[in-house]
Amino acid sequence: MYYVLVIAIALHVLSAVFWAGSTAALARTGGSEARRLFRPQMGAAMVAILTGGYLWHVMHQAAVGPMERSLMIGALSALVALLVQVAVVGGALRKAQVDGGMAALPARVAIAHRIAAGLLMIAVVTMAVARYV
Repeated sequence: MYYVLVIAIALHVLSAVFWAGSTAALARTGGSEARRLFRPQMGAAMVAILTGGYLWHVMHQAAVGPMERSLMIGALSALVALLVQVAVVGGALRKAQVDGGMAALPARVAIAHRIAAGLLMIAVVTMAVARYV
């Protein structure tokens, strides 16, 4: 059982680090590589969310204390970040593909990455400090 837990934690951390880190990089560069990174980011987001759900189920399902509240804030922040990225960035990429694929991405893509990066940083911090609250 412990090996499954270790694998789930490793997948959760690695996928979340990639998702948050690449989003922060895109926020800093104005979304310049959004086309190349969108699919890997969404794959990492799904792995992070699925493994996070599994970890919640295994480790926290019956408890509702300060630690769980902190984790809930982080999880909700990550889910909102995912919605922002799917709606704004995904929508802009689909529209650019329909318009010929080489159209410049609108400025709202950079803003969406900044919003998502901020939300993911909240998620990272709340999850990192959850044990100590």
